Amino acid sequence: MHPLDNPIWHSLATAHAGFAQICNSARKFPREVSVLGGFTEPTPESYDSLASLLEPEKTVNLFLQAPPDPPTAWSILSTGTLLQMLCDPSSSRGANPEGCRSDRVHSEQPEFIRLTNSDVPEMLALTTLTIPGPFGARTRELGDYFGIRSGGRLAAMAGERLRLPGYTEISAVCTHPDYLGRGYASALIEMLIERICSRGELPFLHVRSKNARAIQLYERLGFGKRVSFHYAVLRHQT
Repeated sequence: MHPLDNPIWHSLATAHAGFAQICNSARKFPREVSVLGGFTEPTPESYDSLASLLEPEKTVNLFLQAPPDPPTAWSILSTGTLLQMLCDPSSSRGANPEGCRSDRVHSEQPEFIRLTNSDVPEMLALTTLTIPGPFGARTRELGDYFGIRSGGRLAAMAGERLRLPGYTEISAVCTHPDYLGRGYASALIEMLIERICSRGELPFLHVRSKNARAIQLYERLGFGKRVSFHYAVLRHQT
């Protein structure tokens, strides 16, 4: 299995092993860092191991290769399909001639600000409003996150989340509704692509399969569709 076929588990087993809460084949992030978890195979034993890592009444988010089919002690709160996209300069799948960097020219290059712990309240407010995916009070510890401010207000942000050898995920791409149409998301993604590629790594990301507008944007920026997952938000009944 390719590491990107099980990215949460491989991230927790490699670059983010220092965050990993572990029981047998199951691993998860501390909840304030991320609600993501994973295991090597979706067996009853793996689900039992994952359950032992959860606090009572708390949920966990999984990326699965098949629709979720957990043991009866689990409740499926939400599920759907998630598309993984990869920017690979050695592939013809959507990459532009310059590799994994977009050749889009911005009429006005915004200033990118590295976001710090003092920015977390605004980051949480923006992700709560725009819902780009789960984002916690300590998610920014997983990688570098950058924002664009307008009039002192956090108008857009994006950053790095899952990491495994040779790959870094771009995540939390979001723009406040008052600032849509200014190219902020594209500019942030292009900057992150350049940073990741400069380290000799490949950028990847995840997007809901029904989000056609975002998928088209990512394809214009050099990403190609790689694989589909079934995401699942689960709760274990104790």
